[in-house]
Amino acid sequence: MRAPYQVLVFPYIITDNSIEYAIFKRSDDGYWQGLAGGGEVGEKPIESAKREAFEEAGITRDYPYIELDSMSSLPVEDVVGNFLWGEDVYVLKELSFGVNVPTKDISLSKEHLSYKWLCFEEAVTLLKWDSNKTALWELNKRLLNRLNTK
Repeated sequence: MRAPYQVLVFPYIITDNSIEYAIFKRSDDGYWQGLAGGGEVGEKPIESAKREAFEEAGITRDYPYIELDSMSSLPVEDVVGNFLWGEDVYVLKELSFGVNVPTKDISLSKEHLSYKWLCFEEAVTLLKWDSNKTALWELNKRLLNRLNTK
């Protein structure tokens, strides 16, 4: 059973002080986004993020995740087209994460047609949703701050 929240995950890789982010082209609507999916009842949001990243991109659950402050509200009809969580749930929270991966190899699920590894400036121009753009901006700023303090 679904929990009344969504997760958004951006895989990233850091090489030679440059950062690249994976974005994904949806197979149903053809737009670009991060990995996204719903929480299951009894899961913590980080557990949902790890499960979704594994299901949609084959990303192992033990890679390091960053919980972001970015949070959005999504109308339930935009997520699944109906009131899956009951008649009294109109809006879902979307909680955002980044995951540091050691390789650019992704195993796509049927939810996505393709993926790209891009720098922040290129990735953000392709993303459809403002929530994705904000989460990616925050992740990029956090990672740049970490790199600059080393």
